[in-house]
Amino acid sequence: MKAKVQAAIDKIRPMLQRDGGDVELVDVQDGIVTVRLRGACAGCPMSQMTLKSGIEKFLKKEIPEIVAVQAAQ
Repeated sequence: MKAKVQAAIDKIRPMLQRDGGDVELVDVQDGIVTVRLRGACAGCPMSQMTLKSGIEKFLKKEIPEIVAVQAAQ
């Protein structure tokens, strides 16, 4: 499952990198994906929207077993 999630993240990574950000896969456990936003995404006030409306929505579409995507603490 982690390899499938990484492959899906690699598909959306260029979009984030164009805006100076990036995303790193931290863990996948019980359908919950934990990621770390990096670069411009890390301090952006819109990062929560990017996480939920962008990354989570895309990953759920690609891999239906995903329940949620959360940011690493």
